[in-house]
Amino acid sequence: MARKVTSASPARNAVFLVGFMGAGKSSVGRSLGERLNWVFEDLDDRIEQREGRTVATIFRDSGEAVFRLAERAALRQTLAEVSGGVARVVALGGGAFVQAQNSALLKSAGVPTVFLDAPVEELWQRCCRQASNTGVERPLLRSIEQFRALYESRHKGYSKASLKVATAGRDIDEITTEIVTGLDLKTIAIRTEQGEVE
Repeated sequence: MARKVTSASPARNAVFLVGFMGAGKSSVGRSLGERLNWVFEDLDDRIEQREGRTVATIFRDSGEAVFRLAERAALRQTLAEVSGGVARVVALGGGAFVQAQNSALLKSAGVPTVFLDAPVEELWQRCCRQASNTGVERPLLRSIEQFRALYESRHKGYSKASLKVATAGRDIDEITTEIVTGLDLKTIAIRTEQGEVE
């Protein structure tokens, strides 16, 4: 079940999904975007587009400090677009929300954040399954102990989100409904060819 934290008049044209890798941020984000007729974006995709290289390459060639600067710049750009009225669902990378400057930016923008959570063992299984299916190597999947330690170190930061939603063993549609209801998000009407509003 969700745990809701109220904040002073949060923006209702955006929602930012936070949580550890494997929590379902991209899957739930796409579903939420479709349900609301909002644009879905993974912040890592924006970073890669802005930087002209992959997140893995940035980490490998330039280090985490350079990546975090690029991440913060991409977040600022996204928040500026949202403040201009663009309706958007944004999935943040696993470490983005626990960076103090990023969480402060989100808080000052008044946008709702949703912490998607599951037991660490389930997150581990989801990530291993995804890595196996896609062939993408994830350095953090070399050791469940390292994976668990990182999860535990970030959990307190994630818990500062506006809403916490448990994803363990749940259908994406059910999670999406809980977020829409919990944050009172509104669908954008889309005009059809005949001019009717759907």
